[in-house]
Amino acid sequence: MNGVEIATVMFGIALTQISPGPNMMAVSSAALSGGRRPGLLSAAGIATGVFIWSVLFAFGIGAVIDAFPQTLTAMKLLGGAYFLYLALKSLRACLKHRNGLQQGFSAGQTAQRSGLDAYRTGLLVVLTNPKAALMWVAVSMFLATTHGAHAALVLIGGMAAMSALVIYGTYAVLFSTGVAVRAYQRFFRTIDGLFGAVFGVIGGRLLIDGLRDLRN
Repeated sequence: MNGVEIATVMFGIALTQISPGPNMMAVSSAALSGGRRPGLLSAAGIATGVFIWSVLFAFGIGAVIDAFPQTLTAMKLLGGAYFLYLALKSLRACLKHRNGLQQGFSAGQTAQRSGLDAYRTGLLVVLTNPKAALMWVAVSMFLATTHGAHAALVLIGGMAAMSALVIYGTYAVLFSTGVAVRAYQRFFRTIDGLFGAVFGVIGGRLLIDGLRDLRN
């Protein structure tokens, strides 16, 4: 695989990562509500998920998806359920006041839990999103006739994970600035409601698509 092919694939992946979507929503939500550290950990979770997908496709999960299309249907249902969970979580947050730390937790314990939750959310948003799988289907097909395609997938996966960390890490920094945080503290009900609505639309669409696949 030559440098031009790698650059072509990475350009397409970077465009996908830069564009607004569930990944950016997860990072911005974590950064606005928890600060820079949760935002960066959410970006790290996304980067981890990106690399996991590349490894799975390098070891042949693409053939499994081709042989069993029901795999994507299951992913749609699972992903839809998870995005609806995120929607309910955001909507619940916008319905209650946030007066300091939750009772029973120290500041360190709360920050640690927030960071772990952010990392896990970023990871699961990628792993349960069928569009992430379809992107790697396209990449693997592009590399199908390339010598050493499996190694190339892992290489590109590592590069894509690094670009995800840089791109979504930048979003985390931007959304954790003082201006952004003050705006969130003032309008957190509206912002959390917006996050909930967006996650709800994504989750509902995935569930509807999955149920439609089951019916057909």
